[in-house]
Amino acid sequence: MSMISEFKEFALKGNVMDLAVGVIIGGAFGKIVDSLVGDVIMPLVSAVVGKIDFSNLFIVLGQVPAGTPTTLDALKKAGVPVLAYGNFITVAVNFLILAFVIFLMIKQVNRLKRAAPPAPPAAPAPTPEDVLLLREIRDALKK
Repeated sequence: MSMISEFKEFALKGNVMDLAVGVIIGGAFGKIVDSLVGDVIMPLVSAVVGKIDFSNLFIVLGQVPAGTPTTLDALKKAGVPVLAYGNFITVAVNFLILAFVIFLMIKQVNRLKRAAPPAPPAAPAPTPEDVLLLREIRDALKK
């Protein structure tokens, strides 16, 4: 079997195609969750906490050159080491939301799998006539 035909057989298997679809949908779903967290949840959390912009929460770990603004982007461009824990908080919230949504989806799939009642056992096939006749002959000979 040539390498091309082996690759074709591998690539066209159902599991590989399902995986590819899952990766594509997962990437799009990740963008939706990023938008949900960044555009909806974090602004609400910062409004409750006190109008904090989580993306600009950081600790400077080195010397700041004179004249450099103390914003995260400016410090990173200047090469100053910073601990950007605000970004970590945002990513952690993204993960928690994504994990919770996946948990709910798996829970629904499992519930739907359990909801399908098992098929009733099949009725036994009727006994063929020749077997019935042989049984009658046997019973008659026993008498």
